Amino acid sequence: MATSKAPPSHSLQIHRLPQSQYIDAVRFLPAFSGLDRFAVLALFDTHSSSPSLQIHSLPKSTPPSLNLQSSLSLSSRVSSLSLSLSAHKPLIAASTFSGSLHILLLDFDASVQSEFSVPEKSLHVGAISCVDLQESGVECVSVGEDGRVNLVAFGDGSRLSYRRVWDSDGLVSYTAAKWASPTEFATGGFGFGLQWWDLRKPGGPVSQFKGNWAQRTTSGIVHSIDIHPSRKHTCLAGGSLGTVFAWDLRWQQQPIILSGVGTSEVATHSPCESEVWEVKYDPYMRTSNFGNMSSSRILPAMLCSEDGILAVVEQGEEPIELLAEPCAINSFDIDRQNPSDVICSLEWESIAILSRP
Repeated sequence: MATSKAPPSHSLQIHRLPQSQYIDAVRFLPAFSGLDRFAVLALFDTHSSSPSLQIHSLPKSTPPSLNLQSSLSLSSRVSSLSLSLSAHKPLIAASTFSGSLHILLLDFDASVQSEFSVPEKSLHVGAISCVDLQESGVECVSVGEDGRVNLVAFGDGSRLSYRRVWDSDGLVSYTAAKWASPTEFATGGFGFGLQWWDLRKPGGPVSQFKGNWAQRTTSGIVHSIDIHPSRKHTCLAGGSLGTVFAWDLRWQQQPIILSGVGTSEVATHSPCESEVWEVKYDPYMRTSNFGNMSSSRILPAMLCSEDGILAVVEQGEEPIELLAEPCAINSFDIDRQNPSDVICSLEWESIAILSRP
């Protein structure tokens, strides 16, 4: 593993908040009030085998604390978690390993106003790999290893409707998804493959990227995708072997590798060697000359990994290591209103909150 730059110890504040349950995912709730901040936790009680979703308030205090506001019991563990705003109210989409989908509409005090569910086997055969809500909260895309791509619509706020966009009958498996616009989204899966979909052009993906890099077969899996709102032509993906790469739809021959894969040209820019569970563009690291940056240059990104690394990678730069833990960091989120703050889940019963200067 390459040596990573680390921020000065006095400049990064790290607070660990022990939990009594295994943490499957964590997200900041999109801000709907200038006074309060909330976090959503997907938990699993190993003693009672009970999965749940919990909503906690995060008071602006030092050290920070999590205060439980509401909790919802689930029949299966959460496989994916996505949040957005619908009519200025927070919306939560949680998929499960048994194949069910749960949509929660929250009130302005973060209590659950309405709950809607799609039962098991309605959308997928087996687990739902990933769900992603549109920014408006109107539609949610779901993908699975069964090769199905579905759209779930949250119409008039009183019911859900869903339809199948694609079914590969298991010939292609999908493990990640991300909206790029109200009509376009990207998916990812095995072989570091990525697909681009346009709902205005039915009949399958309109563009595909296959991970045969430099005539070398790659067998990794894409676990996470992010798309920057100002650069929807570029898909950022994280997956196996510490890999983070970008696929530019305008130049599709080769990926732009930010981390991993073990090739000599990027070996010094790989902060981790195992599965990259999540990757997101990091607005905190935006450079001062952002407006003058070439549109072909990839913006800085944050990743978390199975070998306990939380780091920022940037094209042509050494990675910046924020955390190195003895257990997996299986999810994280960056506060949209205050990008200096990061929340992440250390899978063995702890939440870490980081504050950058």
